[in-house]
Amino acid sequence: MKVKEVLHNVVLLDRNGRKILATKSRYAPHYGEKKYGEFREWMASRSKLAALILKEYVPEIKEDWKILYLGAASGTTVSHFADIVEKGVIFAVEYSAKPFSKFLELAMERKNIIPILANALQPWKYSGIVDKVDMIYQDVAHPEQVEIFERNADFFLKKRGEGLIMVKARSIDSTAEPKEVFTRVKQRLKSKFRVLAVIDLEPYHKDHVAIHIQR
Repeated sequence: MKVKEVLHNVVLLDRNGRKILATKSRYAPHYGEKKYGEFREWMASRSKLAALILKEYVPEIKEDWKILYLGAASGTTVSHFADIVEKGVIFAVEYSAKPFSKFLELAMERKNIIPILANALQPWKYSGIVDKVDMIYQDVAHPEQVEIFERNADFFLKKRGEGLIMVKARSIDSTAEPKEVFTRVKQRLKSKFRVLAVIDLEPYHKDHVAIHIQR
């Protein structure tokens, strides 16, 4: 099995011609993913960040970074983020109690995850917990996706800090064409941030783009 590192603790495995994205991890599977020795499969169908990397866009994420993760759900992508920022910390916000209970199991296992049950539209309610961060990662299916990001960036994003926003067009406007929605989102973000890239996440996630910004 050939191993190619693409980011700290993130690798592409070649198993008889089959390419598998994985993170180096000493932990057991969290959501049904396979283990290959010390590597834990990172499934693009379950994680938009994995899809972004498999689309050959690899954002720099350093092992000691502080991350604010908005929309943690049950912790699928957070678990892989925790493998990457093994010397950093992830402040992970989730609003729904049901997936949060599953997420707590992960947070109890990983010392670099701080779980926060809160509404991401109200960052002031967790401002006493979250530090200034190097990156905000957002995966929230909500009509106010941009507003959520802007509010949290105002509170927590460092100068020259970065953001990865997974934009779901149908959650913002189910009547408009996705390309139109993405254009509106990009233009709004450009008024406050430097837009580094807009990447379509097809074929892994329909009507989704990842937008990479810098403050």
